[in-house]
This record gives sequence, C-alpha cells and structure tokens, in this order.
Amino acid sequence: MTVIILTACPPGLRGHLTQWLLELTASVYVGHVSTRVRDRLWTRVTEMAGVGRALLVYQVPGEQRLSFVAHDHHWVPVDLDGVTLMRRPVDPIVNPAIPGGWSKAARRRRFGKRGRPA
Repeated sequence: MTVIILTACPPGLRGHLTQWLLELTASVYVGHVSTRVRDRLWTRVTEMAGVGRALLVYQVPGEQRLSFVAHDHHWVPVDLDGVTLMRRPVDPIVNPAIPGGWSKAARRRRFGKRGRPA
C-alpha cells in the first residue's frame, strides 16, 4: 500500500496522481502500485511540488512494516534502532498574527489593579 499526502501543491500534480492512486480526501492519495511505479511517482512529486510539501508512506518488510519519505516538510523521518519516527522541529513556529507578551487582563491579574488614588 502506498499513501501520498500533499500540502500546497499545484493542481497538475494532483491530476497526475489520480491516474495511479485513489484520492480519499483533498490531497491524500492511496493505492497499491509496484516499487518501480512508486519511485517514479515520487520523483514526479518532488519535481512538480514547487513550494508545496509532500509525504510518502509505503510498505516494507520488517517489524514496523512501513517507511516514510518527506519532501520540504517540517517534520523529518528519523530511524531509531530500526523504527522510523517523525522528528518535530525544535524551534516553535511563530505566528506573526498573534501578538507576544502579556494581555491587559493577565497584567491586571498578575500585578493587581493600579487605579486612581482615592
């Protein structure tokens, strides 16, 4: 079984993958293909992804019975004693839309109300 998950990839790539795999939901493709076809599909995905990200999961013999390959992804597959795990990025992703620091309500709670002198 082969699973390919795309994020922010062009529609042409999605159309190409539907020739070989079944699209379960938006940008998630599943199917049974040979190793040769899977490798060629992955080569095509990495060529056509552009600024998008892609993740490939496929069956292999062994204890875990699957393997991962990532393309321009924040999470990286890492092999630890024969088990493949996904390593999260160390640095948190900062959202510029969320202001940093304490809110006004939190400041009042923490430092008390400093109102007008009575």
